[in-house]
Amino acid sequence: MSANGTSSTFRERLASPLTWHFVGFGVLLVLAIVLAVRLGFDWAAMDTHSAEVLADKQIQLKALEIQTAPLHGLDQRVEKTREQIDVFYKKRIPFDYSAISSRIGELAVKSGVRLTRVGYVQEKPGVALTEISMDAGISGDYPSIMRFINSLERDQIFFIIRAMSLTGQQGGLVNLRLRVSTWLRPADAEASGLPFAPTQDESPAASGPGKEGE
Repeated sequence: MSANGTSSTFRERLASPLTWHFVGFGVLLVLAIVLAVRLGFDWAAMDTHSAEVLADKQIQLKALEIQTAPLHGLDQRVEKTREQIDVFYKKRIPFDYSAISSRIGELAVKSGVRLTRVGYVQEKPGVALTEISMDAGISGDYPSIMRFINSLERDQIFFIIRAMSLTGQQGGLVNLRLRVSTWLRPADAEASGLPFAPTQDESPAASGPGKEGE
């Protein structure tokens, strides 16, 4: 075959629509492969990022659950605490001053001690309760004094022993100075007529003596 014939045949094939269809199909195939590879890389990267974001959100959620765990059921605990406070007030907080002084006198008689120089004052009124302080001298033998102190600490009325100091001892008798606190509701403390405890700027003499126990 001559060169002219070969050239003519090549031009015919090049001009043929079927040839261009094959060429276009090949180009499209290569482009599809490139896009598929690129999509695969992008999908893998996006999947990795999504996993990292999901893990981060799970960590944040877990941290939030740990932080808010103490608040779970808080409303029920608050209500239960209020009920416990109400029960405590009803059982252990007296309604007037006379109940305090009478009870202290009863415990002293049962324990076999003698109270002297008993004085009561009220501290600064609080929102819910006002502290009532008792300052007294106690005389008796050691076992009797210990019975009196133990009975104060275990009594239904809420007493707290603030201080004790030895003031003298003669024979088998011991003399102590005792400071005890209990509480009244502010309205009951105001109605008691007890004097207020002196402030730091006041001397005990200026405030007058406290109300004596009955």
